[in-house]
Amino acid sequence: MAAVFLGVSGIPAAQDAKQNRTLIINGQSTQVPVIQMNGRSYVDLEALASAVNGSLSFAGSQVAFSVPIGSATAAPAGAAAKPASTPASEQVSNPGFSRGFLNAATEEGATLREWHAALATTIENGYPLTAAALAPYRSQATTNLRLASVAVSTDSDRSAYQLLSNLFQNMGKLADKYVAARANMTYISPDALQNDNLNQRLMACGRSLSAMAASGQFVDDGSCN
Repeated sequence: MAAVFLGVSGIPAAQDAKQNRTLIINGQSTQVPVIQMNGRSYVDLEALASAVNGSLSFAGSQVAFSVPIGSATAAPAGAAAKPASTPASEQVSNPGFSRGFLNAATEEGATLREWHAALATTIENGYPLTAAALAPYRSQATTNLRLASVAVSTDSDRSAYQLLSNLFQNMGKLADKYVAARANMTYISPDALQNDNLNQRLMACGRSLSAMAASGQFVDDGSCN
């Protein structure tokens, strides 16, 4: 995966772009490389995520960078950990998403978006719409949902998985609805999805899950129920 860089403020600029610098987090030295370019300093996001015991995931044009609860006081990887400010009882009941589940759920979300995009493109352009044409997307989404279920390891994972499963089910219903309509020779307007209540619910659920992935915490706003 190509390296992605995040600008870091507060690091003095240097004239030599190849000059090596050490990034210090909470007083602890790390192995995160600092690259200087055009008077600005950058760090490798993947290395930074590893240093703070966080997670990094990609979905289309979005990059989700998540850190565990209490990360503001957490030491970098390899250093002695400092106590988290969050009460122990809260940590147990809501520890956030595990890295494995977050990655698997992100993959499922990307596959569902591809499935939805294929359906939307077909409808908007009046292309032939059949179950066979959409079958590869359904199959991959089914596989990725199963992988997400296997990765569940926290209460937040478990709760989010249920909503992700709801999103999958509704995407299937939406696709089946228009495949059946086309099979019955029913006219489908190019802008049909824009006025479809099920599609609007689907989009709202997708945005809600994306926000959860970005924050690293489960928050049910009811849009996926």
